[in-house]
Amino acid sequence: MPDREEKEKNSLDVNPMVRSVLFACGGIMSVFSILWGLQVNSYLGIPLFKEQFLAVMLGLVLCVIFLTVRFDRKKGGPVPWYDTFLAVLSAAIMFYIAYDYRRFQIEFPFNTKEMITIGTLVVTLVMEGLRRAIGKVLFIIVAFFILYGLVGHLIPSPFTGRFSRIDSLFIYLGFDANAALGTPLTVAASIVLPFIIFGRLLVKTGGGEFFLDLAMGMMGRRRGGAAKIAVLSSALFGSISGSAVSNVATTGIMTIPLMTRSGYSSLQAGAIETIASTGGQFMPPIMGAAAFLMAEFLEIAYAEVVIAGLVPALLYYLAVFIQVDLVAARDKIKTPSKDLPKAGVVFKEGWHFVLPLLVLIFALFVLNVEAEIAALYASVVIIIGGCFRSYKGERMTIYGFFASLWEAGLVMVDLIVIVAAAGFVIGILNISSGGFVMTLFMIQLGGGNLFILLSISAIVCIILGMGMPTSGVYVLLAALVVPALVEVGVFPISAHMFILYFGMMSMITPPIALAAFAAATISGADPMKTGFESMKLGWVAYVVPFLFVLSPTLLLKGEPVHIILNVFTAAAGVYIVSVAVVGYFSRRLNTVYRIALVVTGLAAMTPDTGFPFGGIISLGGVLVGLLILGYDYLMVARKKAAVE
Repeated sequence: MPDREEKEKNSLDVNPMVRSVLFACGGIMSVFSILWGLQVNSYLGIPLFKEQFLAVMLGLVLCVIFLTVRFDRKKGGPVPWYDTFLAVLSAAIMFYIAYDYRRFQIEFPFNTKEMITIGTLVVTLVMEGLRRAIGKVLFIIVAFFILYGLVGHLIPSPFTGRFSRIDSLFIYLGFDANAALGTPLTVAASIVLPFIIFGRLLVKTGGGEFFLDLAMGMMGRRRGGAAKIAVLSSALFGSISGSAVSNVATTGIMTIPLMTRSGYSSLQAGAIETIASTGGQFMPPIMGAAAFLMAEFLEIAYAEVVIAGLVPALLYYLAVFIQVDLVAARDKIKTPSKDLPKAGVVFKEGWHFVLPLLVLIFALFVLNVEAEIAALYASVVIIIGGCFRSYKGERMTIYGFFASLWEAGLVMVDLIVIVAAAGFVIGILNISSGGFVMTLFMIQLGGGNLFILLSISAIVCIILGMGMPTSGVYVLLAALVVPALVEVGVFPISAHMFILYFGMMSMITPPIALAAFAAATISGADPMKTGFESMKLGWVAYVVPFLFVLSPTLLLKGEPVHIILNVFTAAAGVYIVSVAVVGYFSRRLNTVYRIALVVTGLAAMTPDTGFPFGGIISLGGVLVGLLILGYDYLMVARKKAAVE
């Protein structure tokens, strides 16, 4: 595919020499991540600190940012001399830290002038890289925390922090394993990047098209088929990409026009794509980068996070499927059966794309290997399959292999600078006792009431998430909100999943709903209205987190009997409330019916543990809700019989 390859080569608007440097930086990042994951240095007898690896990765990322993003945040174009200087300076400083990190560790307590200078430069360069690559919102938040680290001891109670000297603070932020070179950067550079490589290899061999075609073949001929294609393809693709906005941009180009041609309004089409793409970030087996961060923060295997996220993700997509189906019935939307591929034919041609996913799942859950190693196993299977089989003429080529490496590295640039800056926040909260202060304040604000504390936490999550990437939101919330929830008795994994969900809901919640705005750009609908329509379709994501905090059975934690009962009643409740949201079952429903269904559906979703008489409430809700729907069905059937 020479035309496609040439187009990819020219995707960066910079001169050829700079483009070569960028490709080299991206490729080196991917190769280093693979080598670190395989622990090649240990086999070769070369002792390396984790911080040395991270410093190299951060230096390459800052170099890329200063070569591609101008001071005014415009991308591409000629590189000014001062940006070239900053790129070289960033790489040189971080490589120097990596080269001499052993000595710096020894000299850490002495606050040498050399370390003060380097620490100050690291903080300054990372902050400027953050501002250029991500924007003002996260820059201002991180800058606020750095300022708090300097003057927190002067702030009145209850926000009084511990005093830190400016020289000690900048050395700590630039060198310490609890700051810039800490856990978030470790996860991004050593775990997330191999999964990005896996995703890029899948796309290069035609896997992206396969999953879209498979979704079209499986769902296209059903009622509301166009929307169901969007939901299934976005769930499949989003679980690999882990980014709501990029998911919208990738799959929405095809699915949104397909939906509008079928009869969905542009507003509905944009909202459906938004909600489907956002859900991909918490859809197993490959969730977004935040899931890997969660596993690291909780110090558990990634497989445990995947298991915990399974039922909430299925409930989320169940609600979306039900609603798009009922909207199609209500609005008499046609089925786009013309020119749709057949699922059997698609699977026969691309069955080899299923093998890497099976290998990934087997490695995670049976072999219990580290997540990054499982991703590398799956990547090898993709390469082998892509060499011997093609899909629509796409197969693994030498260019495609190397392009996957440098593209994966360049895709990681934004995430790595985000988590490095988030490391500043974590470091500040540690050194200033700000984390303890925030926990105490939130508990006092909640007045000891768990529901109030959860509501406050949800609002904080959505506000902090506005205009920020999910991973950055998650790291901040894990440091600010989770300790307060855990302090009042919430299970740690429930607390982390709670902030993950509400942090991601910022993608669809106005006034700054990035995924909804991206979909509106394609559909042509009003961005704000698209956001509110997305909220209506995604209502379950605002409810289920409260339920799995109050009873972690929906995270598959607890007695099997309670888990089975609560999953069943939750699914029934989701169905009942979804009918009420659309306002249609066998016919259009009036307001009284809809209110009754909302009440009974929410009652059905009530877990039997964590509530007094929870089992009676949930089973009663299921029974009454089904009776209401059954009565409506019988009334319509009688009217039809009378007419006949």
